[in-house]
Amino acid sequence: MVTLKNSSEIEKMKAAGEIAITALYKARELIKPGVTTFFLDEVIRKHIVASGAKPSFLGYGGFPASACISVNDKIIHGIPSREEILKEGDIVSIDVGACYKGFHGDCARTYGVGEISDNAKMLIDVTRESFFVGIKKAIVGNRMGDLGNAIYSYAEKFGYGVVEDYTGHGIGRALHEDPGVPNYGTAGRGIRFQEGMTLAVEPMINEGTKDFYILEDKWSVMTMDHKLSAHYENTIVVTGDEPVILTKV
Repeated sequence: MVTLKNSSEIEKMKAAGEIAITALYKARELIKPGVTTFFLDEVIRKHIVASGAKPSFLGYGGFPASACISVNDKIIHGIPSREEILKEGDIVSIDVGACYKGFHGDCARTYGVGEISDNAKMLIDVTRESFFVGIKKAIVGNRMGDLGNAIYSYAEKFGYGVVEDYTGHGIGRALHEDPGVPNYGTAGRGIRFQEGMTLAVEPMINEGTKDFYILEDKWSVMTMDHKLSAHYENTIVVTGDEPVILTKV
């Protein structure tokens, strides 16, 4: 069941979103060769807790960290580790959620470590732009398939694989709520957007195939061909006008 949010609830989600994205940006400033993903996770956790919030991911379904940090061919759900050391030319996706006063905010970005290849830069840019192309469709009266189709069509033009088995989601009092928000779909099909819908829209775009496998840790999702993957996510609210991004500062 889709839960529409009132203005008071949206304000709490905005506060949660600001905490989440600020934590992510604090980690971004520390990305460089030689840094461990564990260190970045600790920075994120400490900021969220210091802000009076709780990390949404910590303990969720048994997840052992405060952020999902996924390097290179890891699509999503990477577990931060003291043994995982970033190196020049890597790309790293950081996914952060914060729960504040009972409401969640969820966001993700992909960054380069030092100098990265032109191919990596393009993948990151296209993934980001696919998000903005998609949310232009998140207006009252349009359907979910309009958003998914816009994301898929944009990324596919570059020959990229759009991950279909993992999707965005509704968000609010729970980290994952109805409806699902696929990064593919048929225009004119699916649930209609309504004012007060709060959604985590998150394109996951692969340099090569959309196919994947899961590591033995039962979390980390890897590209089947070991080519790069990028991730871009924000929490948005559908309004009477254009959608508003809640994960911004």
